[in-house]
Amino acid sequence: MADPPTIHVESLEKTYRDGWFRRRGVQALTGVSFHVEPGEIFGLLGPNGAGKTTFIKILLGIARKSGGSAQLLGWPAGDRRGRRRVGYLPEHLRIPGHQNARTALEYYGKLSGMSGAEVRARRDVLLETVGLAGREKDSTRKYSKGMLQRLGLAQALLHDPQLLMLDEPTDGLDPVGRSHVRAILKRLKGEGKTIFLNSHLLSEVEMICDRVAILDRGRLKYVGPVSDVAGRASEAAELEVHLEVAGDESQVRAALNGEPLDAWEQISSSSFRAALRLPNQEAVDACIDRLRAGGVSIISLSRSRVSLEDAFLKMLERK
Repeated sequence: MADPPTIHVESLEKTYRDGWFRRRGVQALTGVSFHVEPGEIFGLLGPNGAGKTTFIKILLGIARKSGGSAQLLGWPAGDRRGRRRVGYLPEHLRIPGHQNARTALEYYGKLSGMSGAEVRARRDVLLETVGLAGREKDSTRKYSKGMLQRLGLAQALLHDPQLLMLDEPTDGLDPVGRSHVRAILKRLKGEGKTIFLNSHLLSEVEMICDRVAILDRGRLKYVGPVSDVAGRASEAAELEVHLEVAGDESQVRAALNGEPLDAWEQISSSSFRAALRLPNQEAVDACIDRLRAGGVSIISLSRSRVSLEDAFLKMLERK
């Protein structure tokens, strides 16, 4: 029998009351339904005010839902039996300045119900894993934002959770630090952990996530593989095509049949590089047929790749 989803929400609703005496509320989530499978890295995306933070708060029991259902590790959202198996890194983790990395982990370990011996058994290994070895005795006042983020990841991993919920996990890290965190998350996935992350760095999400959900104004716009987001945007948008051809210039321009060129460059006396936008794949095929029929030799043909960021912005375009 297959394992149940790690996260499962069905028709999830959340309405915040707009003031004490007003009946009209602010709808933060409207009919959100999706699930997260065990062992996958799942990204939650959306612009500011989309409902991402509200969604996470409901899963962790910090906020109450207004309707629908939400389950975490097989338990109702907020149930302590599910929360014990969750490691959480909030976007702005506050660590008292008088703590160092070791004492901070002792503090957070006790909050997770761990004994001192259990914390000490895992503490130094985790600090080395997140790149804080050699700085574990320094006051956190001396830590950069990136170092605090690394310590936050260590505290989320301290009690060996089954599910990691990470809010902007690479915020404040340089490219080397982000690469390091990605490697850690991929290793944890290999160990069977489920990772649910919220990030505004869409290039990071694209590199690491198996699937994503996109929220906009509390409504689910998309849920599925990262690659399909770009594919959906490509189908709806013009295609940017790059050509390198050989032949007489007049032949090439005649074969292009007046297609508007974004760029035109002569490489040699008989070869040219062109970039043009076409409405769909049928138009690309017709352009190639005209070039071949006109005696033009096609050296190379490529289509611009749609990034997750481009696709995300296209999906959220509003009238």
